[in-house]
Amino acid sequence: MLDLIPASLINAAGKKHRSNRYYKKLPLRVHLVSLLYGVYSYCNGLRELCEGLLGCEGKLSHLGLDHAPARSTLSNANTNRHYQVFETIYQQLLKRYHSFISDSRLKGLSIRNLKIIDSTTIQLFSDMLQGAGRNPKDGSRKKGGIKVHAMMDAFSGVTEFARITEAKENDRKFLYDLKLRPKSWLVFDKGYNVHLLYAKWTELQIWFVTRMRENADFHVTKVLKDVTKRKKAKGVLKEQYITVAVKEVNKNLGRLKLRRIIYKTDEGKEYVFVTNNFTAKAEQIAAIYKNRWLIELLFKQLKQNFPLRYFWGESPNAIKMQVYCVLIAQLLMVVIRKKSATKKSFANMITVIRLHLTSYIDLFEFIKDSYKAWRKMYGTSIAFSP
Repeated sequence: MLDLIPASLINAAGKKHRSNRYYKKLPLRVHLVSLLYGVYSYCNGLRELCEGLLGCEGKLSHLGLDHAPARSTLSNANTNRHYQVFETIYQQLLKRYHSFISDSRLKGLSIRNLKIIDSTTIQLFSDMLQGAGRNPKDGSRKKGGIKVHAMMDAFSGVTEFARITEAKENDRKFLYDLKLRPKSWLVFDKGYNVHLLYAKWTELQIWFVTRMRENADFHVTKVLKDVTKRKKAKGVLKEQYITVAVKEVNKNLGRLKLRRIIYKTDEGKEYVFVTNNFTAKAEQIAAIYKNRWLIELLFKQLKQNFPLRYFWGESPNAIKMQVYCVLIAQLLMVVIRKKSATKKSFANMITVIRLHLTSYIDLFEFIKDSYKAWRKMYGTSIAFSP
């Protein structure tokens, strides 16, 4: 697994952030390997992590470690070594493997370069970072929390860009941090509603699909289709051209032309979509929004399979560092799954790896077919009962 992270990549990231200048006892690579061990073995604390590595003392040389790091050393590094070096490692790994893990097409879509935006909140057993929501009625303080704002590439299934903030921060601020290429497609829920950005994206030919708020203020300029009164109608019920006001600090900058689509699913649920693209078919707009659920699956995958309930440090830096290590681990799992061509579920695959984290086995063969790989190593005389 560690062979998937080139030493040159780690060294380049370390030099960029000068990460080894004050941590000679814990080089960046040793720090990264230690934290990835904690992520894959699902350690809920630094003590579990360090004692787990200590139990592997005879195999640490294979990981490039001379000895297991002390808990105090690891704790200090989590607090003081800037988390951005782990962000850089993640971005460079993504750049390296993006084309390999990306599928050429997505079911129901004829477009390319689709990005999905959303956020997920993780509660902390600390009030260090302010959580979302109101204070409890019983007078107690609410728990702290972080919010992971993410832009996911729909064709690769991994986070392309992330920003970690206090849970109280508004989701819309994340949109201003995005760097997008022309002809990109964005899909997000109605919580992200910034008409000023919509206008800028339209000028740059960056297309978006979202849902319209129930209380949205708009003016209809043209009706292209309206079958809302037809009995048992489904699919595209109404298609309109509309305009919305564009403002900046109470200054009216004019009106933006958009496209409004009312769509009814086979189950009878109605959605109101809005987009700045006027060429894609209305059915394609609905299909694009349907893929928004992929980011919900990604958040579920991260929270259920990796340690994001307890953190290995109480500083914001340590928390962000752990989140980026989880993103690195998830990316490596996607690469491993593609290389091994396995049909195992993500949860089953991560369980197998967790149980054999320091076993001497062929990773890709074992992930693809565990019993066949085991027989190949130890002979066909060993019987198994699948």
